Amino acid sequence: DELLHECLRKEKFRALREPAPFARQTGYETEIPHEKLTIAQARRGTPAQRPVRVYADGIFDLFHSGHARALMQAKNVFPNTYLIVGVCSDELTHKLKGYTVMTEDERYEALRHCRYVDEVVRDAPWTLTPEFLKKHKIDFVAHDDIPYTSAGSEDVYKDIKEAGMFVATQRTEGISTSDVITRIVRDYDIYVRRNLQRGYTARELNVGFIKENKYRLQNQVDKMKETVRTVEEKSKHFVNRVEEKSQDLIHKWEEKSREFIGNFLELFGPDSTWHAIQERSGRMLQALSPYSSPRGSPSSSPTRRRSVSPDSLPSSASPPSSPSSPKKRNRSSIKAASGY
Repeated sequence: DELLHECLRKEKFRALREPAPFARQTGYETEIPHEKLTIAQARRGTPAQRPVRVYADGIFDLFHSGHARALMQAKNVFPNTYLIVGVCSDELTHKLKGYTVMTEDERYEALRHCRYVDEVVRDAPWTLTPEFLKKHKIDFVAHDDIPYTSAGSEDVYKDIKEAGMFVATQRTEGISTSDVITRIVRDYDIYVRRNLQRGYTARELNVGFIKENKYRLQNQVDKMKETVRTVEEKSKHFVNRVEEKSQDLIHKWEEKSREFIGNFLELFGPDSTWHAIQERSGRMLQALSPYSSPRGSPSSSPTRRRSVSPDSLPSSASPPSSPSSPKKRNRSSIKAASGY
């Protein structure tokens, strides 16, 4: 078990660092005896130096996740599996199935770089023969269980199934090469216009002059629509920002208003500081002023309480002239002479 785990670890390390090798033209050669295995023996596990050689074949055009999942199942069908993948050539595929999008070399390389693949057989046969199975020391063949009708046969895997060498995998629903091609054909105009934008010529795309100008005009219209949409989005964003700022300003204004009203009431309200100051001032003035007469008394008037100053009298009420006045001296002399 430890040796098996070590071999599997090294094989996994190699698979993640290097592409899978191509099969030799002469087939698989080994000094270790290659005895035929039953499915029960393969499921129990085999020695590290004797992995179960499983073969899976196909076209693998436009390699996708459905292909990868089928190969993953084939790789994990037994504890110790060496997965060999056969890829049919362009000539054979175009003759028996139809035209491919990818060339055979592109399809070979796609398979070599799949992590589940240990070896790739180029120009694989359409129908498996005993000679081919013996040449590559194949123990089992993996494929989905749906009968594959082709080349005048109701099921090309019929002989493999009868020999007990067939192991079934499950198809992935919703994905296939035909589905991918159908999407491309359905949206043909979109992809042609996209590639024209990316610099491909009309000749490379096999598009006529009229269609080319039609697609280019559509591209210009789409650009204008995109520009308008962008302006609308920016305008909407600007309006949203203005609304947010307005709401923020209103909120701040409300806070400042509440703060101002609170301060005003605190200063001038019934229990305000201003009233307290006025009361204190009144008390101080009352304490400093003299006792006042009863209300309505004449003496309560400030003008009546004041003493009359000589300076405030009119000139007609001024006191008599001093004795030094000439008129006063004459009058005194006359009174003295007459005996008064």
